[in-house]
Amino acid sequence: MADEGKVRIDLWLVAARFFKTRGLATEAIDAGRVSANHERAKASKLVKPGDVLEVRRPPYEHVVKVLGVATRRGPAADAQKLYEETAESRSKREALAAEMKSMPPPVFKGRPTKKDRRTLDRFIRRQDDD
Repeated sequence: MADEGKVRIDLWLVAARFFKTRGLATEAIDAGRVSANHERAKASKLVKPGDVLEVRRPPYEHVVKVLGVATRRGPAADAQKLYEETAESRSKREALAAEMKSMPPPVFKGRPTKKDRRTLDRFIRRQDDD
């Protein structure tokens, strides 16, 4: 690689275990769910230590600072050493998780009706937009 200490953002997201495959990472980047240094990223964008990434995986949003680079997916312990999540991001994510846990699950009796499916689709779309 010509640029030492830099790696493509799609490879880094897989190595840091935000996405399971490079294809899923590329889809998220193309959908605008990944920003690098407060700018919309492209899959070929090079990231280096010190960059700030915003990764939106509905319903959660992670704001992380890149500490290291890697191109291969390894153990989870190694992946966590590649980044540091900001305190604000972590607190927002934990608050949202607690709120979602306190909400009652949707109740469907048997097979969902057409109305139930539309309601569920609207709910999911709303979560993706946030």
